[in-house]
Amino acid sequence: MVIWVIPLAIVFFIIGAIGWKAVRSWNTGVVLNENDHDVSDAIEDHPMSLNPIIWVIAVATLFILFVIFFYWASSI
Repeated sequence: MVIWVIPLAIVFFIIGAIGWKAVRSWNTGVVLNENDHDVSDAIEDHPMSLNPIIWVIAVATLFILFVIFFYWASSI
């Protein structure tokens, strides 16, 4: 199982970078009302594509599929 340490570390780094970018993009100003802060045009046009949870799920799914494919290919 030592073979998966480096790929898993890379996946953790990617997921951490996604989380760090999502946290850095939060508006840190004081919001008195939910309608006070602006929503950027990119999020209004594509709200699902900029959701960091979807990106994390996609990265984890790709890694899991790679592991499954690796073991399937090595068993042939």
